[in-house]
Amino acid sequence: MCGICGFVSKRNITLEQLKKMNDTMYHRGPDDSGEEIFPMKEGYQTGMAQRRLAIMDLSPLGHQPMHSGDKRISVVFNGEIYNFHELKEELKGYPFLSNCDTEVIIAAYLKWGIKCVERFNGMFAICLYDRKTEDIYLVRDRIGKKPLYYELENGNLIFASELKPIMAREGFQKNIRTQVLSRYLFQQYINGPDSIFENVYKLEPGSILKFHYGEIKVWKYWDIKKVYHQMQENPVRDYGEAKTQLKELLKKAVASRMIADVPLGAFLSGGYDSSLMTAMAQEHAAEPVKTFSIGFNEERYNEAKYAGEVAAYLGTKHTELYIDEKEMFDLVESIPQYYDEPFADSSQIPTMLVSMLARKEVTVALSGDGGDEFFCGYNIYENVRQAQMLDGLGGVTCWICDLPGLKQIGLFDKLPFRVRVIAGNRNKEAKTQFGASNYIIRANKMVQGEGLPCHYPVESAYGVSDWQIRRMLLDMDTYLPGDILCKVDRASMKYSLEARCPILDKDVMEYSFRMTHNLKYDKGVKKRILKDIAYDYIPRELLDRPKVGFGVPLDKWLRGPLKEQLSDMCNRDYLKKQGIFDGDYTADMIENYLKTGDGGPATGANYSKLSWSFFVFQQWYHCYCQ
Repeated sequence: MCGICGFVSKRNITLEQLKKMNDTMYHRGPDDSGEEIFPMKEGYQTGMAQRRLAIMDLSPLGHQPMHSGDKRISVVFNGEIYNFHELKEELKGYPFLSNCDTEVIIAAYLKWGIKCVERFNGMFAICLYDRKTEDIYLVRDRIGKKPLYYELENGNLIFASELKPIMAREGFQKNIRTQVLSRYLFQQYINGPDSIFENVYKLEPGSILKFHYGEIKVWKYWDIKKVYHQMQENPVRDYGEAKTQLKELLKKAVASRMIADVPLGAFLSGGYDSSLMTAMAQEHAAEPVKTFSIGFNEERYNEAKYAGEVAAYLGTKHTELYIDEKEMFDLVESIPQYYDEPFADSSQIPTMLVSMLARKEVTVALSGDGGDEFFCGYNIYENVRQAQMLDGLGGVTCWICDLPGLKQIGLFDKLPFRVRVIAGNRNKEAKTQFGASNYIIRANKMVQGEGLPCHYPVESAYGVSDWQIRRMLLDMDTYLPGDILCKVDRASMKYSLEARCPILDKDVMEYSFRMTHNLKYDKGVKKRILKDIAYDYIPRELLDRPKVGFGVPLDKWLRGPLKEQLSDMCNRDYLKKQGIFDGDYTADMIENYLKTGDGGPATGANYSKLSWSFFVFQQWYHCYCQ
């Protein structure tokens, strides 16, 4: 696990400047660093740098940038190629010097060209320079586990694992891309390919960027929509067959992620996904796996006792830390330092705390991320199913409410909330993204100018009539890489900890696409097949309970210890000078929220989520743009 950065530029960027960019990511790789600049034709030069967190082959042989023996290929790389031993067997003709996966990338490229990435099973962000063709490639893993930003500036390319190195280059213009802000306020994250800055983008998951003397081409080598339909051409319908095969694939994925030359453990929340990953790791390990969980003194948020029961049953070496509100609150100030783009999913805070706990004993931690998206685990998927069943009635209701006379008396606004949600869900491109329209209205009004729609108007592209499946695919494209994986990457790397996700293994993801949907969701049972595999390892009574998740008392904080700070952030004069938000509307909304909990005329609605998104943006803006 590391951080990479670099450039292809006609600008005279010095080695000292490249090192300065690289060192902004010290936390991602405290064990080693490397920076090199190579001359090119047409006045260009290429710079490549990496901060290293040593996981495989801890010797200096793993140093990056790494070069082929003939110096044709240079690579910097962040992540892990889990099948590198198998690939190495196919590449026996290459004179390997190390036992690390970085060198396998070089050998694979020399044999198969850039299509070699289709053979990689892992999490990765790669920059590869081919001196023979004068091509520079940026590559990101299939599901977006590892981040990769790039800036396009007057025919120059600058890239990095985080925004900080790009911001650190001399002459960088911090022009806010205001079009993304309404969506950010509503979604609480900025999804790729967009970023918070103009001319800076996220390379999307499963994508390759090719740069050749100012010419850029970007394409996908693994696209969720296409892969899903390809896999469905050969569906698996038999439950017994699917369970046996999925179980073996998961065991293999866990085993491959336990290969490390440093101490390894697992996050354990006591839920199905983390418990199953831990059980499989424990089965594979020669000694008890180290597991970590955090607990809350507030009972309704606390899952630590369940994690403890699972750990005791499995026989892991378990460590838990009970945290209070103050320990969570103390991390608020550090959010922009490690999430160097506005990111307002408040579960980032407890994720940082469990990462801090684990890093005291291990350098690698397994997690259960991806189980909900790929196996139908979120509560929203049940709501989506019900909404599809009621959609016809919703359309009729909407038509009636729009009749002359009934529209004039505002019949629609007098309907019960849930009826309004179903009746108002008429956007064919966002059918599975229904919700409180008040939040969208306010998010749009807060920001000056036209912006991107708060929802993702893309659903017809999935070519799926079942709303549950469609929403799952949408979440894999947006929420999983944009929110969940971003959250875990930044939280774990804050403490130089590598997080590995077996459920996001290439073979597991693709096999899940082959399974018919009833194997995942059946008669109200979400994550059916994953739960049944978990029961093979852990008694049902230790796992069956409502999903809790990490909780942060945002309303209490914003209207308590953060109240004065939030009030200053929405000062009318400051907002008008800032030129991003509608000063009067935003100030009125936040002031009203601080007084009553409401964001406007609607009563009973708590706008802490929207206010928190605004707070986090302003906190980030103050850190980087003032």
